[in-house]
Amino acid sequence: MSAKFSTTTSDFLEWNQSMNLIRNLYNDGNYKMSLLISFGSFWGLRISDILSLKWEQVYNLDEFGLTERKTGKTREIKINSQLRRHIEDCYKNIRPRTLDEHIFTSQKGSVFSIQRINVILKDLKVKYNLKIKNFSSHSLRKCFGREIFNRSAENAELAIVKLSQLFNHSNPSITRRYLGISQKELM
Repeated sequence: MSAKFSTTTSDFLEWNQSMNLIRNLYNDGNYKMSLLISFGSFWGLRISDILSLKWEQVYNLDEFGLTERKTGKTREIKINSQLRRHIEDCYKNIRPRTLDEHIFTSQKGSVFSIQRINVILKDLKVKYNLKIKNFSSHSLRKCFGREIFNRSAENAELAIVKLSQLFNHSNPSITRRYLGISQKELM
């Protein structure tokens, strides 16, 4: 946890590492963290929005709407078939009492705090030997952004503009800095 009023840095998790981590967490029976990494990497949501999700919003659906807490902006999120199967498999293993339950709850039944998630992620970094310097919940959002950028190599500048709008940045240069994209990479 960081000191109050201090600034912290997070690096992006490489896409392949993210996919491996999701798989390893699932295989080790850590279904909730497998879902959390999935949601952050596939949807690029802030951790506060991920932690607010309930099963009824994502289970057995192809898409859902979400109003972001920080911006008040509404987003429509599509759930691809592979992630939908993963959600269903995790749901069957977690066995929540009702669909109205929050997904990311502790054993005591309370929703995880952002601080607790960041402690867990630091432990996962060590346990799974992740090659990332500063790993936090924000690394997942950056993982999403970097993957969108990497997949749009033929039109990188357009990808930056779209990500800038999605991330609600005031201009694309902030998005480039946020994702750690150099001018050389854009060329």
